[in-house]
Amino acid sequence: MYALFDDAGKFLAGRVMTEADSSMQIELDSGKRVKVKAANVLLKFEKPLPAELIAEGQRLAREIDLDLAWEFAPDAEFGFADLARDYFDSKAGVEKQAAALFRLFEAPHYFRRLGKGQFKKAPEEIVKAALLGIERKKQLAAQIEGWAAELAAGQCPAPVREQLYKILFRPDKNAAEYKAVVEASRRAQKAPLDLLTAAGAIDSPYQFHWRRFLFENFPKGTAFPPLSAPAIKDDLPVAAVQAFSIDDSQTTEIDDALSVQGLGSGTVVFGVHIAAPSLAIAPDSPVDKVARDRLSTVYMPGYKLTMLPDDVVQAYTLQAGRDCPAVSLYVSFDEATLKVTGSETKLERVPIAANLRHDQLDAVITEATLLGEAPAAYEFAPELAFCFRLARHLKAGREQVRGKPELFNRADYNFKLEGNDGAEPQGHERVSIGTRQRGSPLDLIVAEAMILANSTWGGWLNELGVPGIYRSQASMAPGVKVRMGTKAAPHAGMGVAQYTWATSPLRRYVDLLNQWQIVACARHGRTAALAAPFKPKDAALFSVISSFDAAYSAYNGFQSGIERYWTLKYLEQNGIAELDAAVMKEGLVRADTLPLVFRAVGADRLPRGARVKVRITGTDLLTLDVHASVLSRIDDPDTSADDAVIEDAEVENDSDSEDVAAGPLTLAIDVAGDAGDEEAPAPDAATAATPAA
Repeated sequence: MYALFDDAGKFLAGRVMTEADSSMQIELDSGKRVKVKAANVLLKFEKPLPAELIAEGQRLAREIDLDLAWEFAPDAEFGFADLARDYFDSKAGVEKQAAALFRLFEAPHYFRRLGKGQFKKAPEEIVKAALLGIERKKQLAAQIEGWAAELAAGQCPAPVREQLYKILFRPDKNAAEYKAVVEASRRAQKAPLDLLTAAGAIDSPYQFHWRRFLFENFPKGTAFPPLSAPAIKDDLPVAAVQAFSIDDSQTTEIDDALSVQGLGSGTVVFGVHIAAPSLAIAPDSPVDKVARDRLSTVYMPGYKLTMLPDDVVQAYTLQAGRDCPAVSLYVSFDEATLKVTGSETKLERVPIAANLRHDQLDAVITEATLLGEAPAAYEFAPELAFCFRLARHLKAGREQVRGKPELFNRADYNFKLEGNDGAEPQGHERVSIGTRQRGSPLDLIVAEAMILANSTWGGWLNELGVPGIYRSQASMAPGVKVRMGTKAAPHAGMGVAQYTWATSPLRRYVDLLNQWQIVACARHGRTAALAAPFKPKDAALFSVISSFDAAYSAYNGFQSGIERYWTLKYLEQNGIAELDAAVMKEGLVRADTLPLVFRAVGADRLPRGARVKVRITGTDLLTLDVHASVLSRIDDPDTSADDAVIEDAEVENDSDSEDVAAGPLTLAIDVAGDAGDEEAPAPDAATAATPAA
């Protein structure tokens, strides 16, 4: 005797060896013997052979019309043998009974399984809905097949193009567009990025990087809603100073200016004047909501996305020739010793006498002219000379606290796109890359003035019990990062007791928020904590910190990546195939004259600091990768005297200076795995990689 039984949803048949009340021992055709519960045995038969029964049952099952079977089935619970007799004939044998069982079991949308070979037909509306779903699934499968065929043939369907960045970086693995790309990649045996490039989905490498950044950070676009700059209603006194700002020519958001009073009197009052949008923009106002949404200006070669609309910026920027509302910090110094004798914060209108520009004056305002060793034929010469003397004094004091000097071994690089004129770049413009040595006199003057203001105001907020957003660093040990928080704490990298960001309120939201708190202190003094917009342990402060950290990191990552794009474009446009470089760690090298860190074959065998000539064998503007190898060593291997100075990753001027290697772009699309299923969760946003810096 033979038996057909259900083994966890799979039907098997074999010879019955022994039978008890509750179980049977059955031998399969393979020779394997299994113990089967009696409740799982659905048919007992003498013939045909088990394999023949299953084969014939499956053949007959395919001939059963489910709609007709559903019509024949009774409304009450029934067994598969009953349906076989109703559908085929009253004497339906075991083959037809097995066919009915197989067909019923594989059609749960028509017949509900009740166990032990029993079924009940589904209500008509359930059947119609299920059939509609099956039809849609067939259509979807056909759509995926069609799109995959188009992609493999080198054509990109419009829906795939529209979902390009979502497919690559934040995919829904059950979406038809995603499945089509995966299927096409397998069929064409191409990586997804190569496949989509060949199919024309990516217009250009530059547009790929730009549109991806917008997709991740500006999904609603970059346009501002209609906004007007609120007027400052305060009746502010006009300061008795002639202030000057120091910025690059491209700077339109002029946040800060300086002034010097009392030269030659024995006491010099040094003024740091910060644009005061906080006097007009109220928390939760329409303009504030826009600023809080963007959190910072985004910078890139030839273009920028400002935190605030230009009309709003121009209403508060420290433009030369105007008396501009400002939050001013006045610090009094003994002129001989530069000892601090007092400080004061005022809300006032500050006459801006000039907007000085780095790129026009760096070659003119030099250390020699500032120290009186060469003629100083420029305006504000005495004031700038004092500012430089003060800056060096402040820097030396911070370095004493830091325990080591700040190094400025690398140049800052400036990118200029020819014919761009501030319009959105297209990626094909000719690029020039200039240098400006970090730590130049004008740089030092501005940096130290801002550190002085930010650390002084941070201490004042803390003294009055008014919360603010601080930046701190517990120590300068390797791996200890700068953190943002609401409590004053030392910043080891800066060498100050506390440090806020409050000097760029037109381009960083944290600075605007801190300025609201500082204004409350200036207006209310000891009772400022009661009047300040943000209270201690205010949840809004922690929300801003979290949002700002994420946005600022993304913006800086994009800036680094797009600068790398233009650097590779510069190599291409100028036919540069060889570079002098310094060896770093793990096979990385840093170019001497370009902002470029990359891997070079052979560099991993050389000591850190060794200087080499490197051949560029290829670049990839899409992945921002560089293919290179070391040609020769150009320093003396027997001495370290001519080795390059390689800075360890440490905080310099409050920015994390880490050397990150370029690598292939990481995608969230998985061709190696399955093409997505109904149970697969969508990947976390964190799986979308940033371009190599």
